[in-house]
Amino acid sequence: MSAIDNLTPPSRVEDENDEHDLQQDEEELPSHAAAVHKSIREEGEKELERTVSALFWSAMAAGLSMSFSMLAKGILHAHLPDSDIGFLVESLGYTVGFLVVIMARQQLFTENTVTAVIPVMSQPRIIRLMQLLRLWGVVLIGNLVGVAVSAWAILALPIFSTPTHEAFITLGEHVLENTPTEMFAKGIIAGWMIATMVWLLPSAGHAKIWVILIVTYLVAIGEFTHIIVGSTEVLYMVFAGQANWADYFLKFGFPTLAGNVVGGTFIFALISHAQIRSEN
Repeated sequence: MSAIDNLTPPSRVEDENDEHDLQQDEEELPSHAAAVHKSIREEGEKELERTVSALFWSAMAAGLSMSFSMLAKGILHAHLPDSDIGFLVESLGYTVGFLVVIMARQQLFTENTVTAVIPVMSQPRIIRLMQLLRLWGVVLIGNLVGVAVSAWAILALPIFSTPTHEAFITLGEHVLENTPTEMFAKGIIAGWMIATMVWLLPSAGHAKIWVILIVTYLVAIGEFTHIIVGSTEVLYMVFAGQANWADYFLKFGFPTLAGNVVGGTFIFALISHAQIRSEN
């Protein structure tokens, strides 16, 4: 093996192995959808078997990384005019956190609403359900701890100018303009879109970055609600004294979380699994 081969990033090697396995599955299974289903199911089975400690630290890292979405979008917002063009450009910042989390293979809650639920649907047993609930709980808590630490640090540390902090506040205010019903409905669409992205990634090959970029950019410009990205923005407001905990939990948190789970699990995952079952 050459020195250049030794420098190949582990994530790239894993992606190449995943692509090879997917191609092999396509030759053995009745359809491409069945091959993708198998790939996601096997990934989900690995996640269900991970220890609580490993899940939590990976999820906390993902929460910290997801704060990059608010940072990038807020910084762009502070330097762009308040116009439709400005909105379209600043929305590119929303994609940054997702790019970091997914390419680094960190644990993000809305990804696990699909990846980890497929094995449970394939083998509906009590132990599988308990493993799924354990994973969801640990990952959600880890993500929220990460975004809370990030939101507090962004506010407390002398890093950004006053206009940039005002831009962060503006992002949170815009999220809280939604009613709880709107949070829930928009959360369903966001959950569906993130689930679609997860379904596309195994067959995306070297185009994974583009898949992540396009799908999450659509979430941003559609102003759909995401429990982890939105938590950074709303918690920033809470720590700044511009919102209270009732705003976070009752107006944003619970409705958005429910919408993301419904969109990603009870709609997309069920339909995706049903099409595979119908082929058997």
